[in-house]
Amino acid sequence: MKRRQLLKTGALLTAPTLLTGCQGDLVAPFSNWREAQKAVLELRFREPKPQGTSWALTQILQHLAQSIEYSMSGFPEPKSRFFQVTAGNTAFAFFDARGKMSHSLEEPIPGAPALDANHSVKGSIQRLLDAMDAFASFKSELKPHFAYGPLTRAQYERAHLMHLANHWQQLGG
Repeated sequence: MKRRQLLKTGALLTAPTLLTGCQGDLVAPFSNWREAQKAVLELRFREPKPQGTSWALTQILQHLAQSIEYSMSGFPEPKSRFFQVTAGNTAFAFFDARGKMSHSLEEPIPGAPALDANHSVKGSIQRLLDAMDAFASFKSELKPHFAYGPLTRAQYERAHLMHLANHWQQLGG
């Protein structure tokens, strides 16, 4: 292996370790699970039109529900273990350290069923609330994230909150 490749690989493998313990405060609008649930409930009384996306509100809500559901049941198409322990783990450590996530907001979860733009908003809100309730009471071992790999319960909750907050920007939140 060339020296440059070895140094790059070493940097990827140590970056998550270097960022461990650098947990940043969660960026608004959600600092905890209860706040996120309240915001989802409030969608029953207002139906924001998503900005900067071709996804309908119902598709965003379904996507968020899928992510939470898959943390309990397993993601359909995980990235390779090598990807998870290098790039994926590094990305999560970076997001965790700054307290917010940024990702492609129109990228579906690999292998997940297509998002239905014609599904009812009320039904999509309920699905997301049900997923959040299920996660809050889930006692079994959580499944590895498709990109980040294995996460603790606290890390998963944080990942979900950052994911919700990232998509909430599309709703003017």
